[in-house]
Amino acid sequence: MKIIIAAKAKAEFLALLEAVANSGQAIVVTKRGKPVARIAPLEAKRGSLKSRMKITGDVVAPVPETWAAL
Repeated sequence: MKIIIAAKAKAEFLALLEAVANSGQAIVVTKRGKPVARIAPLEAKRGSLKSRMKITGDVVAPVPETWAAL
């Protein structure tokens, strides 16, 4: 795990985000030698529904029946 001081993290924040996204490794941010934050990648989603769904018909066309809102 990489450790970086807060002042340097502030100056390089976007680069740190890119590094975390690419490596998958967390970075600990310290202030006065004590850990205060961790920049870590989000957990991966378990799976996409895209491969499990099938669209049939026109999904943007108006619905032919009328209905009343409650």
